[in-house]
Amino acid sequence: MQTAREAGLQACHVCDSLSPLHESECPRCYSALHSRIPNSIQRTMALAITAAIFAFPAHLLPVMTTTTLGSSHPSTILGGVITLWEMGSYPIAFIIFLFSVVVPLFKLLALFRLCWAATHSNSSDAAAPRTLLYRMTELIGPWSMLDIFVVAVLVALVHLTGVMVITPGWATVSFACLVVLTMLAAENFDPRLIWDRVDKQ
Repeated sequence: MQTAREAGLQACHVCDSLSPLHESECPRCYSALHSRIPNSIQRTMALAITAAIFAFPAHLLPVMTTTTLGSSHPSTILGGVITLWEMGSYPIAFIIFLFSVVVPLFKLLALFRLCWAATHSNSSDAAAPRTLLYRMTELIGPWSMLDIFVVAVLVALVHLTGVMVITPGWATVSFACLVVLTMLAAENFDPRLIWDRVDKQ
């Protein structure tokens, strides 16, 4: 099977338009053209490692603090999930756990796995599943912001001065950084590098 590069063509990373390899600018959207995203693995790894660092304060620090009649009760992401579960709100607890804990962890592991595959693996059978893994990682990225959305809604709606006030914690900043960095890491990864390894066999 002949690749686009072997045919003397390159795809625009923005609009997917095909252009000759000697072109440096996309004729459709005027973006800079590259046969492969420059320093893709290095950028992806740097962003993924930084995101992994932010994951610790995001899950260990309070994501919000509920103040009721002068008494403050900080709550982490997992603490909030446990509280919702104990209250019987099983669907909400499951959704928050899925998108705030499982999805970010899955994205980080997937990004590290993809970077390893693009530099070490020559398996032709695994190339297509790894490309699918990349598409999934790219697709589910924004959904991790669900927890930040929930906190924002609670802060806006629950503000009864002197009775009950909900304020966001530092974990919201760390979690937002975690989500944005994983989205940028997925955006900088070039899945064509996986197939380049196969083509060298």
